Amino acid sequence: MKIIELEIKTSKQMEMLDITPQINKALQENNIAEGICCIYSPHTTCGLMINEHADPTVVQDIMETLNRLVPVNGSYRHLEGNSHAHIKTVLVGSSVHLIIENTQLRLGTWQGVFLCEFDGPRRRRVWIKTIKG
Repeated sequence: MKIIELEIKTSKQMEMLDITPQINKALQENNIAEGICCIYSPHTTCGLMINEHADPTVVQDIMETLNRLVPVNGSYRHLEGNSHAHIKTVLVGSSVHLIIENTQLRLGTWQGVFLCEFDGPRRRRVWIKTIKG
């Protein structure tokens, strides 16, 4: 199977975007009905996670907690000024793996796949690779 590439445009320095609809649309357009997929972000300052997408306060809580743990203005050595974004990406991760069923991601009732922007706004790529099941 080929790699499916999505382009996601972020609009803030730090934000979490629910990209579940774009992934499901790509699966449908490519006639991928069953299997497993790896969803990967090829960026060092942008991650991916699965979490609740029904209540937006969960996203706010996650971002506020990450900012408390890894503040933007810490005593970092990296000269570009985005060390906090690199560290947050390490904590969140760069990929998720999910089951595909009936051309849709098989997620829990309240779950969605989020692109986590920590150094935006930017144009980000997300790669999807599937294995037929």
